[in-house]
Amino acid sequence: MPHKLYNTLDDLDVNGKSVLVRADLNVPMNEDLQITDESRIKLAAPTLIELSARGARTIVISHLGRPLGKPASQLSLGLVSESLSNALGGIDIMFASNCIGTNAQEISRAVKPGDFALLENLRFHRGEEANDPNFAAELSALGDIYINDAFSTSHRHHASVVGVPALLPNAAGRLMQAELDALSKVLSHPDPPTMAIIGGAKISTKLKLIGNLIDHVEVIAIGGGMANTFLYSQGIEIGTSICEPKMADEARAILARANANSCEILLPIDAMTLKNRGVNEKPQILPMRLIAPDTRILDIGPASTNLVSNRISDCRTLLWNGPMGMFETPPFDTSTNFLAQKTAAMTQTGSLVSVAGGGDTLAALKHSGTEAQFTYVSSAGGAFLEWLEGGSLPGVEALKT
Repeated sequence: MPHKLYNTLDDLDVNGKSVLVRADLNVPMNEDLQITDESRIKLAAPTLIELSARGARTIVISHLGRPLGKPASQLSLGLVSESLSNALGGIDIMFASNCIGTNAQEISRAVKPGDFALLENLRFHRGEEANDPNFAAELSALGDIYINDAFSTSHRHHASVVGVPALLPNAAGRLMQAELDALSKVLSHPDPPTMAIIGGAKISTKLKLIGNLIDHVEVIAIGGGMANTFLYSQGIEIGTSICEPKMADEARAILARANANSCEILLPIDAMTLKNRGVNEKPQILPMRLIAPDTRILDIGPASTNLVSNRISDCRTLLWNGPMGMFETPPFDTSTNFLAQKTAAMTQTGSLVSVAGGGDTLAALKHSGTEAQFTYVSSAGGAFLEWLEGGSLPGVEALKT
């Protein structure tokens, strides 16, 4: 989406203003309430640091977990405060024990230019997820300006996502801006030729995604468990591999539509397999025509990997969502690692724009050591997929000028 459709930090004078920042601090925690992955906190830091440097009085709001509209001590954002402070260079952060009401108002008023306050979990109130106008009004009263820096929650029709920006001057934060820029490079303004790699277990969860991509890319390479459903739909033996037989008609329809739209679909031509219950056996690499009924496909094979790799070589823009095989268990990470490294190498030389996203995709790229070498890797999950499916996101629509 071009920038002219929404404001960014560049369009705002924040000096001395109270700026309400919707961040995503929804980090995973273990049973001891220790944060196990600080990625989202680190991603939130650049916008907050810039606001501080420009003299804003920054008030951070977020959710944590699913408290179902009532307070829960194990989901208090107070547990995140120290980590956020560290990400901001050790600056002290005031913490309000509520996100609305007297305490939130007092803390928000006490924030000095350049400093920060963190308010308690938005979802401790039912009004957040219900997009209650009174709750949105109470939140908006705490700030002069609203910044959405949580693309990952922008598919939610929640008060802090759509209610507050309707009441305040607003803009996208740097993380939101980067996400929209990256997705625009893939779907709205790609540098052709364009390609998508789509993997994962189930075709049923990716129908809309593939359907939309057919209109935007020249090549779609399909791997993972979902490839088996496409192969099955073509009458190809896949043994006891993951498959959704009831989706065969949909798979055939996708292939027909892709053909009509001159979008090439790449399906595996060979596979890395195991015999049933053959956990300790050496995997076999077999062409698809030789897959036996008592065999499981756990990764695409080297010929398939080379086929996809050669197509990547011809492309200028690549979208990646989903692993090619059971990457968590070597050697079934072979194809995913190889293709990720190929994509990363082309990206680093400037010959490819590469955008990746989705939970399994992030894990697979971390596993391959290439996460930092793609043009952009989205941590947004559901919002990332909804955007790629062609849907409009309420949180993005709320920022349109």
